[in-house]
Amino acid sequence: MGSAAGSTDARAVTLASFILRAAAEHPDADAVVLAGERLTYEELARGASQWACTLVRVGVRSGEHVGILLPNGTEFMQVLFGIALAGAVAVPLNARYRGQELAATVADADLVVIVTSETDPQLSLADRLREAFPDLSSTADPAMLAVNAAPCLRSIVLSEGSAGPGFLRRDSVAAAAAALPAAAIAERWQCVRPGDTALILYTSGSTSRPKGCMLSHSAVLTQGRLMAARYGMSARDRIWSPVPMFHVGGISPFIAIASAGGALLSMRRFEAGPALAMLAQERATIAYVLFQTIIADLLQHADFAKSDLTSLRLMVSNPALQPAWIRDRLLSDIPGAVHIGTFGLTETVGAACTHSPNDDAPDRLQRLGQALPGVEIRVIGEDGCDLPAGASGEILLRGPTACSGYYKDPLKTAAAMPDGWLRTGDRGSLDARGSIQFHGRLKDVLKVGGENVGALEVEAVVGSHPAVKGCAVVGMADPRLVEVPIVFIELRPGVSAAADEILAFCADKLASFKVPRRAYFVTEWPMSATKIDKPALARRLATACAP
Repeated sequence: MGSAAGSTDARAVTLASFILRAAAEHPDADAVVLAGERLTYEELARGASQWACTLVRVGVRSGEHVGILLPNGTEFMQVLFGIALAGAVAVPLNARYRGQELAATVADADLVVIVTSETDPQLSLADRLREAFPDLSSTADPAMLAVNAAPCLRSIVLSEGSAGPGFLRRDSVAAAAAALPAAAIAERWQCVRPGDTALILYTSGSTSRPKGCMLSHSAVLTQGRLMAARYGMSARDRIWSPVPMFHVGGISPFIAIASAGGALLSMRRFEAGPALAMLAQERATIAYVLFQTIIADLLQHADFAKSDLTSLRLMVSNPALQPAWIRDRLLSDIPGAVHIGTFGLTETVGAACTHSPNDDAPDRLQRLGQALPGVEIRVIGEDGCDLPAGASGEILLRGPTACSGYYKDPLKTAAAMPDGWLRTGDRGSLDARGSIQFHGRLKDVLKVGGENVGALEVEAVVGSHPAVKGCAVVGMADPRLVEVPIVFIELRPGVSAAADEILAFCADKLASFKVPRRAYFVTEWPMSATKIDKPALARRLATACAP
């Protein structure tokens, strides 16, 4: 089959036309780079076209849902855009999910095909799928699956490796896929409209069953272009993002940088030493780091001091949300980069508010930035009325990057967007200029003897202790006060501190009802896609305190 990049839509209004246009305009430029892997835009479009042919040959029809269960890699992006070229809807699956979580998501999303691989020695995705679908290995024909837990699932396509019964090897349909006429693929993607669903991204499900967030082609592309413009991206930029590609924080940076013709730098899994080497060797200009756990590991690694990070011009590091020691070190040790904040969620394709590199330093260091063009933002109180500047309430968003709802869940869609405004479930405040600050999740508030205690406020104090690398506050049931705060703490390398010392430190800075009653030390955090999994900590606490 000829390259799909031979015909482009100048409007680039869908993911398919977007990647074809990028390939036409920047054919030889790096698109995606990992250790030992590198794809140009032309190679990405060609690989996506080949995947589109494979999916059509295994029976995927226009509008059907295809799951991606792959580690970070160049193939992930080829499959993602291959699904778009096939006129289907991509559903990235969390590679950390265990069997039960995976089965529930596959069934809820009505997946007809899953693309996976069995080449990562540290991560057997085939084992996860066998755990999810115990009857998989007894299926007679891997091209016509019949698994009880996911009635829509017809096949699991194995891109590489060998996983045994139930898996359809891609090379078994390679000849038929290669013979598919280019016009057959073009007909698929040219029938897709900007408002059609491009992605269904499942939220972490930290408080309830995961929800499938439907994001249109228009929303995904608009968010990427707006972010690229806000950051002043060009074809010379190389953005490093170690966030999993199944997460909105892994997809959004690529759409942004690809809209400018630059490169995405990523990793199979985050490790601080290789990350520092990559940042230096690939001359990254933008670091999309966001999370405290990632930044702290970079700053405290033995190779940090000797790593050449002078190419960095911009770090999306959320300094307003970081402990003082991290913020201070970012400013002192990476002085050539402008440090900025961002606020967003899956339902807005990532960043809805973020800084420009030209914003004043106090705003960049103390808040998270203004809304992207076309995005409207409000902060309301419990009565639903808008609050004045500086007052904390629920953040509401509306605009061209907002999701169209939750798949097969009209009740949750109506609850989240009752009047066209997205109820984020986040607490925040706006200043007079419209710059947002995040004050925590509405549900991440403890009721201590009738007093509201925001976990983020307590975490900020605990995190300011010089021995603390990271922390998380959860509630513990209490017979008199209903619940009380408990803190889990990871100490900085080579530093020691006693629980009583840290609790006394908090007592000097917080009202007595906000002070954690106990402190537990951890060396490794339970994680969702990108954040500390607080429900898992709460379960650990309940087990530890059980009689």
